[in-house]
Amino acid sequence: MSWQRREVEMELFADYHTHTHHSHGRDSVEEHAHVARKKGLEEIGVADHGPASWWPVGLRGEAGWHRYRQDCRKTDQDTDDIRVLLGIEANVVSLKGDLDVPDAWRQELDMLLVGLHLEVWPKTWRDGSELVINNALGAKLSPRLRRRARNLNTKALVECVCRHDIDIITHPGLKLEIDTAELARTCAHRGTALEINSSHQYLQEEYITLAAKEGACFAISSDAHCARDVGANEKGVALARRAGLRPEQVINARGKRGGRGWRTD
Repeated sequence: MSWQRREVEMELFADYHTHTHHSHGRDSVEEHAHVARKKGLEEIGVADHGPASWWPVGLRGEAGWHRYRQDCRKTDQDTDDIRVLLGIEANVVSLKGDLDVPDAWRQELDMLLVGLHLEVWPKTWRDGSELVINNALGAKLSPRLRRRARNLNTKALVECVCRHDIDIITHPGLKLEIDTAELARTCAHRGTALEINSSHQYLQEEYITLAAKEGACFAISSDAHCARDVGANEKGVALARRAGLRPEQVINARGKRGGRGWRTD
C-alpha cells in the first residue's frame, strides 16, 4: 500500500507522559490531574523517572516508590471525570535492554514508558562505557565512533522492546542517535508506541513518516515538568498532522469516529 501524506483533524484525549515532584517535576499528582481535567482530558499518565537516573531525578528506593504509587492511586480515586494512570519512565541500563525498574514495581503499573538517557547509572562498567561514555565523547570524535554509538543505541532499545512489555518509547533519538526504521519495525511487531514529544523540538516529519511506513503507532505527549504544561501538545499534534498521521495511528487521539482509549487487555 502506498504512503500518502495528508493532514487530518485529531483530538487528544490523554497525556501519558508527565513528571511530578516525586522525581524532577515541580508540582503534585493532584495538581497535574486538576489541570488535565480543566483542559478537557479524560486520562493522564504520571511517569516519573526510574531509580537509575542521576540524583535528584529518579524515584529513590522502596519508600519513594510507595509514596509515589499511593499518591497516584489516591488522586485517581479522589478526582472525578478523569483517570490517573500510574506509570514510570524506566531507563535502559544495559546493551541487552535491561531496565532499572524492579519486577514488583512493574506488576503494579498501568503503563510502562522507557527512555534511553545519558544521565543514568548503567548495569555494568561495560554498559556504561558503551552507552554513556561512547555517546557523550566517542560520537563527537569521529564518524566511525558516531556510527558505532548509533548501532549500540539501536541495539539496546530493540533488545529492550523485545524483552519487555513496553507501552511507549519516550523521545526516541533525542541526543542519542538511533536507526529509526529498525526500532520502528520492532515496535510495530510488539505493539509499542513511539513518542512524539511536544517539549523537545528535535523530531522532523521525515522521522515520523519513516516510522509510520514501518507500521509503528505513536503517542503524542507533553513531557510536562509542571502542572501548567500538562496537555500542552499543540506542537506535537501539528507535527503529526504535517506528517500525515491519522488518529487511529496515535494511541491518545481520536478523530470524528472516536478514539480507542488506553488498552485494557
